Amino acid sequence: MSWLAMYLLALGLCAVGLAARSWLRSAGHREASARRRRRRAGPDPWETLAIQVRLGELAQELRTVTDDPGLFARAHHWRAVQDAYDAMLRDACRVAGLAVVDHPLRADEHVTEDERLREELALASRGWSW
Repeated sequence: MSWLAMYLLALGLCAVGLAARSWLRSAGHREASARRRRRRAGPDPWETLAIQVRLGELAQELRTVTDDPGLFARAHHWRAVQDAYDAMLRDACRVAGLAVVDHPLRADEHVTEDERLREELALASRGWSW
């Protein structure tokens, strides 16, 4: 009787091993492990770098528009660049995991100076620079 029990135990262990091997090679397991890795990984560093570079370019464009007195439609250019800068700040805050007031961007609504400063300081405190 003990030989029969040992045989059934060995057969059961082989079946469990084959099932586990099959699961580890399945597409479902690969997708689940990829989801876990993405969840733990945090934000993509290349996306973060691209946002920082774009923020720097927009800040430089704001300085250029402010410093050039001969620019045609200067107020319009400044407002357009300021709105683009505010949108990039929102994206940066989302990537950094900060709370963002998520109003849809419309032509008649703009971000307040206080909100912009809060976002810039929060990003700077997390090590962002642009």
